[in-house]
Amino acid sequence: MQDLLHRYIFEDLDARGELVQLNTTFNEIIKGHDYPNPVKELLGELLAATCLLTATLKFEGDIAVQLQGDGPVKYAVINGDNEQNMRGIARLQSEIKGTSIRDLIGKGHMVITITPKKGERYQGIVPLDADTLAKCLEQYFTQSEQLKTRLWFATDVTENAAKVSGLFLQVLPVDKEKAEQDFIHLEALSNTIKDEELLSLDATTVLTRLYHEDNPKVFEPQAVSYKCTCTRDKTAGALVNVGLESLLEEIQSNGDIQISCHYCLENYIFDESQVRALFH
Repeated sequence: MQDLLHRYIFEDLDARGELVQLNTTFNEIIKGHDYPNPVKELLGELLAATCLLTATLKFEGDIAVQLQGDGPVKYAVINGDNEQNMRGIARLQSEIKGTSIRDLIGKGHMVITITPKKGERYQGIVPLDADTLAKCLEQYFTQSEQLKTRLWFATDVTENAAKVSGLFLQVLPVDKEKAEQDFIHLEALSNTIKDEELLSLDATTVLTRLYHEDNPKVFEPQAVSYKCTCTRDKTAGALVNVGLESLLEEIQSNGDIQISCHYCLENYIFDESQVRALFH
């Protein structure tokens, strides 16, 4: 199944929706990191949520959605952009003993940072007061946009075949009374979706099963992909900031300089001649 984000509206109802289904992107993010399954599931939900947010907020630029707290997972973050290029990472600081967001993150908050290509940087902070990421995000929309919103996530963390899917429903600020009734109707239908349906059925089948009487108008899907932004040149630039003397001391001790990208685990190696060349 191709990694795709689908947007849709309803012809006669004041609501809109999104459906994202991810396979390759999710597997690339967790590959090689040896995360416990609850952390993989959290990153999967965070990945789907970031895709949905990126499409919902309508901007050109970069987005970071980060969870941080005092629990076993120190932080988890997904970085993306408006073209749905995604990467992500989690950092653990103690043993995982539960599966809820409170068990994993502890007392903490969600930080959503948007850096547009043009205009001012925006940051929204939401306390993690609920047991699920979906509920925390629903609180974010209530706080930031005053729009009734619901989210559903489903994950499968089978080794090398991980999948995640996210369903998004939001009221449109048109006729308030009608929109509220429309939303209640669509929310009830959406609540009938099963995890296995979200994960195994194609988007057309999912939307037909849920809303076949409500005529959802589905727009051209947008591809989602994994893309790490690290490069050898960026790594070299970071080394220059360390200073030649410190780098030569490291080479004297270890033979070379090795720096690994925390996201994709790519290893960049610089010998003495290459380090000296950076400063000339």
